[in-house]
Amino acid sequence: MKLSHQLPRFFLPALLLCLLVLPAHADDKPNIIYIYADDLGYGELGSYGQTKIKTPNLDKLAANGMRFTQHYSGSPVCAPSRCVLMTGIDSGRSYIRNNSPWARKVNPHHQGQEPLNDEAVTLAELLKEQGYRTGVAGKWGLGGPETYGIPTKQGFDDFFGYHCQWVAHSYYPDHLWHNEKKIPFNKEGVPGGHRLKQAPEGDWSHRQGEKYAPDAIAEHMLEWIGEAAEKEDPFFFWYASIIPHVALHIPDEKIEEYGYDESMDPKPYLGDRGYSAHPRPRAAYAAMITYLDEQVGRIMALLEEKGIADNTLIVFSSDNGASYAGGADAKYFNSVSGLRGLKGSVFEGGLRVPMIASWPGKIKPATTSNLLCAQVDMLPTLIEAAGGKAPRGIDGVSVLPTLTGQGEQAKPDFYYWELGNKQALRQGDWKLVRVFGNSHKPATYLFNIAEDRSEQNNLASKHPDRVKKMIDTIIAHRTEPEVEGFQFPMFSSEAN
Repeated sequence: MKLSHQLPRFFLPALLLCLLVLPAHADDKPNIIYIYADDLGYGELGSYGQTKIKTPNLDKLAANGMRFTQHYSGSPVCAPSRCVLMTGIDSGRSYIRNNSPWARKVNPHHQGQEPLNDEAVTLAELLKEQGYRTGVAGKWGLGGPETYGIPTKQGFDDFFGYHCQWVAHSYYPDHLWHNEKKIPFNKEGVPGGHRLKQAPEGDWSHRQGEKYAPDAIAEHMLEWIGEAAEKEDPFFFWYASIIPHVALHIPDEKIEEYGYDESMDPKPYLGDRGYSAHPRPRAAYAAMITYLDEQVGRIMALLEEKGIADNTLIVFSSDNGASYAGGADAKYFNSVSGLRGLKGSVFEGGLRVPMIASWPGKIKPATTSNLLCAQVDMLPTLIEAAGGKAPRGIDGVSVLPTLTGQGEQAKPDFYYWELGNKQALRQGDWKLVRVFGNSHKPATYLFNIAEDRSEQNNLASKHPDRVKKMIDTIIAHRTEPEVEGFQFPMFSSEAN
């Protein structure tokens, strides 16, 4: 029988009113998976023009969703990018502004970078307030063991992988971490650095161990997602992959997928640019990215198997541009698609990264967006997708209107980055770059990115008023770093 036959007529309006004010069921909130490559360049995916590296699953993700052409990382190096992503505060005001080699020297386990401060409010903490289960696997990089920067003290229910970026240089470590417990892994770890004076006669056994950490990380991730899919609560998972950051550690059978091509690898890499030597460096590098692509495919298949693909938002990006070190060959692969600079640089090649977002029924398939945006925008975007509201005082804005095609897209006045002795400000089509310090002649650059994406034509002398206004914007925006090791005298307002 109809409900009206069972209840008094006066009860129906009251019932409808109650239904309207009840909180949304968890089913209304999407699951969120954020996939973070490590040192993947702007041009290293097929959907971004790559021809030598196989990325069929990520290309499929792009075909199912939206591809961004002007998306920027939080920083040109690992730790501050992660800080920007997790806090929505850019590197001119964030707590962590560079990698910190000194931090692991004082850590009881001799691991970890400068820990994220206890006052930080992270994306994971905000999503937990929205009823989300939270997990992370891979490279954390925001604090070593026994510090307040570890994932389980920053909003994550579960963590598996590396606390420390430096330990993550090896893909065959002697241990990993599960939450706050150290897990023995390989009996003897394989160092991430192994330079050779000359090529060995067929003996490259130093470069592989018994157990491959990315395998363990992927299995843990898939198990966690599979279990979370059985729960009523929505989940957020951050897959912070260590690939393709050198060292060139990859099982031989994965390299064989590329066959043997002497023109691809005419000579071995002997470790002269840091990290481990390898007999087939280009094939190894390509195979590492293809390995990551396979894990993305496994995630997509699992979501289909669990029946939650249509209610899951997947975002893929990279923490910074392609590497210059360790046998990586950005020129051969056209890794940054003709952009200037690589990892560590605040020119485009160090900062501009791929971003792909897929959300069936919400994001139109096979679309491309030229929206100027950055990883500082991810916290408000994902919080809004979850039905929440981003906190005040952050630097990012939600790009959900662009993703869904609904609502008006807000646009920040500028995006700002700093690292060591380098600064960059992107304001509309204009980009200001400043370099200070003893190792570089002080220089100021001004580029029109719309007309000069490769940053070859310095217009600073032609537009002094614009340069001054952009420098004034930097001075008004940035704050002095709390951590002494991140401070740079030339950046003080007095020096400017």
